[in-house]
Amino acid sequence: MQSTDWAPKHSDALREYLARGMSYSEIADAINVKFKTAYSRSAAIGRAKRMGLAGPNRPEDRPKPPLSAKPPLLRKLRERYAAEFIRPMPIFERTETVKLRCVEIDPRRLSLLELERGDCRYPYGGDEEGEAITFCGHPRRAGSSYCAPHFHLTRGPGTASERAAGTISLRLVEVA
Repeated sequence: MQSTDWAPKHSDALREYLARGMSYSEIADAINVKFKTAYSRSAAIGRAKRMGLAGPNRPEDRPKPPLSAKPPLLRKLRERYAAEFIRPMPIFERTETVKLRCVEIDPRRLSLLELERGDCRYPYGGDEEGEAITFCGHPRRAGSSYCAPHFHLTRGPGTASERAAGTISLRLVEVA
């Protein structure tokens, strides 16, 4: 953070540049070049206010920079690299919802609190309002949260990287 103590020479230069009608950013740049400092536009404004130089009585007849006729480059870049949400979304054909197949396994239907460290966390229930969610509870496969049958049920066709692109990881939180 820049110190608020300006050297007297810097304050004199600020007063001089304000009298010339320079903008605060031009003043900060000129002082930085002249004294090898790193004042910002905001620092120059703050110092001018503390000195009583900034405010509504600043001369209005100071020279203004000419307006350019061509649009700024930044606007062209924004149009060229428009964000994804601005671009029109493609319209996909409506498809039928596929009903998932059932794994031939009899779940233990354990509650979240009854699950042990090595138990399968494949959920059952919760489809209807008020229905409790239970979990499979069979010993899980190494490197997975599910037992072998549920592991294969959750894996779709494609390579591992294709499957990873569409997976969402869920984290179980311990109940207090």
